[in-house]
Amino acid sequence: MTVRPAPDPGDGPPGAAVDDLAARVTGTVAGAGVVGVGIDAVDLDRLRTVLGRRPRLARRLWTEGELAYAALAPDALPRLATRFAAKEAVMKALGVGLWSFRLTDVEVVREGLEAPTVRLHGAAADLARAHGVGRWHLSLTHTDTVALAVVVAEAAPGAAAPAAAPTAGR
Repeated sequence: MTVRPAPDPGDGPPGAAVDDLAARVTGTVAGAGVVGVGIDAVDLDRLRTVLGRRPRLARRLWTEGELAYAALAPDALPRLATRFAAKEAVMKALGVGLWSFRLTDVEVVREGLEAPTVRLHGAAADLARAHGVGRWHLSLTHTDTVALAVVVAEAAPGAAAPAAAPTAGR
């Protein structure tokens, strides 16, 4: 039996390492299953200041379920901030900008001890269908100062790629 070392990610053609990572994340053939990737960070102090000045803004940013879940914590803000970051990360994964749909059209849900997931409604769900998204992968985290979210939009089985692939980032 011959044991060969794993190839260096830099040995392949340009973009191969990214395709390989995408394949590992989604469990699909490289490049075939990822529709888009989005990441966002939220400064907790800044969000706290904004909500302190405009408390009614919360109803435009989060669903009733998200507000109720956050209220269960001694400090709701980190939970709200990670959910806001997830909403923006979803927009980036779909290749659209802020206010392309209502922020409450993207909902972060958590059932029991399960990991949080993304549930889309209204225009966000329509846009995801148009891009062939069948599944979302979500990761949330926060420190005392920053909340982060990363999402990967995975293509539905047999879905055609969108005409213009979305790009992540600002």
